[in-house]
Amino acid sequence: MLAGIMRAPVSFFDVTPLGRIINRFSADLSFCDDILPSTVFGVTNNITVVLTTFAVIVVSMPPMLLLMIPLSFAYIYLQKRYNYSSRELERISSMMNSPVLAHFQEITDGVSTICAYGQQSRFMLESQKRLAQKIRSNISYNSLLRWLTLRLEFLGNAVTLGTCLWAIISLQYFGFNDAGLLGLVITYSLNVMGSLNWFIRDYAELENSMTHLERIVEYANLTPEAPTVIEDNRPKKEWPEQGLVEFKNFSMRYREGLDLVLKDLSFRILPRQKVGIVGRTGAGKSSMTLALFRIVEAAGGQILLDGEDIIQYGLFDVRSKLAVIPQDPLLFAGTLRENLDPFNNYTDQDIWRALEQAHLAEYIRSKDERLQFVVTHKGDNFSAGQKQLICLARALLKQAKVLMLDEATAAIDIATDAIIQHTIRNEFKNCTVLTIAHRLETITDSDMILVIDAGRLAEYDTPQNLLANKNSLFAKLLEKSHTL
Repeated sequence: MLAGIMRAPVSFFDVTPLGRIINRFSADLSFCDDILPSTVFGVTNNITVVLTTFAVIVVSMPPMLLLMIPLSFAYIYLQKRYNYSSRELERISSMMNSPVLAHFQEITDGVSTICAYGQQSRFMLESQKRLAQKIRSNISYNSLLRWLTLRLEFLGNAVTLGTCLWAIISLQYFGFNDAGLLGLVITYSLNVMGSLNWFIRDYAELENSMTHLERIVEYANLTPEAPTVIEDNRPKKEWPEQGLVEFKNFSMRYREGLDLVLKDLSFRILPRQKVGIVGRTGAGKSSMTLALFRIVEAAGGQILLDGEDIIQYGLFDVRSKLAVIPQDPLLFAGTLRENLDPFNNYTDQDIWRALEQAHLAEYIRSKDERLQFVVTHKGDNFSAGQKQLICLARALLKQAKVLMLDEATAAIDIATDAIIQHTIRNEFKNCTVLTIAHRLETITDSDMILVIDAGRLAEYDTPQNLLANKNSLFAKLLEKSHTL
């Protein structure tokens, strides 16, 4: 299941709440690991006891076979009636875990904001509402189980009563004078009813448990994204050597059934060019990053790196050749070295050089652990600017020929922005740099400006030519940013 989740396309995470995924790895997996094996053992043990006991009873008192035939039909009828509802109630009960977990995750992620706006009571009421729905489904399931237990106990008592009556009749009217054998039959009938009742309940529980297994298998068999590596078609180690990026009639949608977010884009970025990508909110700027890294696959057209279509290579071979500094920097829990070099491909000297270039080495040297300094969850022990500089150090360490900056300086202070811009100009001067800009002033010195409007290429020219035309979309966006 973990492999299925890790290889799932981004469209899966767009429509799947986090709580549902957590539920699969917690409640469903725990049920299959702990409850399911004991249920299988219970069914096997009880059916063995029931069959051997019935054999003893029938051999000792053959007329009891006449009672057991209708008894079997009655038990089968009850089991079917119970399974019709219990299976769906078990599925509903499992599904009700997801909203509770998802809401709890939202609260823990945004607890500071909730407290700042004084919305504690609102979120407590929502939590109580979701817990009530979960408890309601559990009560319904337990009530149904009580319904089954009552009827099974009634049938068991009826069988015991029938056995006792037949034993008395046999002694009084048929001259069957082996009281010890009759006592054995009555004792076995008392014991077998308990085992038979537990067999029915365990068998029904086994069927219901399959809903948990079904949910796990569903995630284990998710449709994966493209292969990580295509062994018989791998690029050269030096690819891309120049950094030529070309979009040819490229279109993209996030998943089937949705509208295109990028529509018939065609442009060419020459090696070592610095290109600023601008557009209004929702125009499709960040979608270009997803397209270039093949996080979302093309709906049509091509993306070429040094003249080679990236679709022909595995995802690892494509993504490992590109570098990105995202808008929201992501750090993993672990050491600083593991965050900079997770695959252990570089020496400490290489890492320190990258930190020096990112103007972060002095701060790291002030820590006793240095490269072994522990990064907490999401890098909470670093400031937003420092996390962005760590991402810059990653890109410097990678030395990719194509660098994508997805509004990398939108949420940081002006001083850190200046450091990043200076480093990019000096350390990535031999790289092709695509910059999705929030502050338009940061890209006015770019070689080319690419303007996206409603997913289409609106303008692609030098900033000087676009600014000279007061009716250009770029000039209007820049003027509007100055007004704001």
